[in-house]
Amino acid sequence: MTNLELGFWSFPVLLLMIFLRAPIGLAMLLCGFGGWYFAMGGNPTPLLAKLKSETYTTFSSYSLSIIPMFLLMGQFATLSGMSTALFKAAESFLGHRRGGVAMAAVGACAGFGAICGSSLATAATMSKVALPELRRYGYSGGFSTATLAAGGTLGILIPPSVILVIYAILTEQNIAKLFLAAFIPGILAALGYIITISIYVRLNPNSAGTRPAVPMAERFKALANTWPVLVIFFIVVGGIYLGWFTPTEGSAIGAAGTGLAALLSGSLNWSLLRESLLGTAKTTGMIFFIVLGAGFYNGFLALSGVPQFMADWVVGQGYSPWFVLTIILVFYLIFGCLMDSLSMILLTVPIFFPVISAMDFGMSTEHLAIWFGILVLIVVEVGLITPPVGMNLFIINSMDRETPMTETYKAVMYFVGSDIVRVIILVMFPAITLFLLPG
Repeated sequence: MTNLELGFWSFPVLLLMIFLRAPIGLAMLLCGFGGWYFAMGGNPTPLLAKLKSETYTTFSSYSLSIIPMFLLMGQFATLSGMSTALFKAAESFLGHRRGGVAMAAVGACAGFGAICGSSLATAATMSKVALPELRRYGYSGGFSTATLAAGGTLGILIPPSVILVIYAILTEQNIAKLFLAAFIPGILAALGYIITISIYVRLNPNSAGTRPAVPMAERFKALANTWPVLVIFFIVVGGIYLGWFTPTEGSAIGAAGTGLAALLSGSLNWSLLRESLLGTAKTTGMIFFIVLGAGFYNGFLALSGVPQFMADWVVGQGYSPWFVLTIILVFYLIFGCLMDSLSMILLTVPIFFPVISAMDFGMSTEHLAIWFGILVLIVVEVGLITPPVGMNLFIINSMDRETPMTETYKAVMYFVGSDIVRVIILVMFPAITLFLLPG
């Protein structure tokens, strides 16, 4: 069997292992091990050498240190009460409108995502704050859980984003430019969800109640309580864009800033500090193990020649670049319902990125890589709320056992529709994504 045939046979083996509930990192690691072993003719010496070199080169990467820092930043932000302050501020301005409390939840998710970087963490944290308020003002269970599940996806789209960091490392792109390119699509996502809520409550008048308007003085007081979020966001993101420090340095400054905010708020003690550090360590270990497994598997695929073969074959068929892009995005949409976003990025980008790079979309190589990365991130994000296996849906419903999952499924399809419209717009008009980039 040739190396190319080994590479293609590894896909069904990998999918079978995932179907049998093997952890995705372990499945990719074993497929990479097996592929390297057979490609080397059964000689274990090159495999052992690869094990030593791959592990060192992967985890000695300076760029990867950004991940635990942003994760710790999210842990501290959760403890410091920033999520509550964001929701109360948004609710004071929007809560009296029809569907306003749900809109406030989306706005708070967007704000919290700007200092968290994790979709699941954003969804879980904001649900603790917003679900009781949504219940209090007569919002239906399915509509409430669907809103929070959709709002949680803003955590990986609005910078900083752990998934974008991984994509940047895989494709050797500038992290700061990817963060900048994600900003406008992130704002469009939040606005799209707010419009979706407005449409939903008009089509389903009994799904949402109303609350009294808040005096203007109280609104500005609530807004003033969000100052730690604004300061940290502008220091971290603004400092990265202005060149004051690198993204890795910015992540450390952000973690220190949110830790200080948690300490000043009185919510951080030794017990919670230990919990934050352990939570960060566990999540970092999980992510790094998946990264290691993907490194071995993608290294084997490169050895087998599958990515280059796929790129040459697709280009040789004469398909339109836009047709190929559409097929890839549909693939992400379908498989995003079955796999988590990190695993999808690590598994597929080394295969699809060479295909896209070999096609002419009328833009520079760097802009193409950034634009494609934002599109992939958005479509994978849609998978987090698409039935039947949207991860955010299960997170939210686990916190609201009274709401049947079917009710959440029905309501969340409105938000999925909003996401699909946004993807179509960004595909048709790449300039929206690339507008803020220099040059």
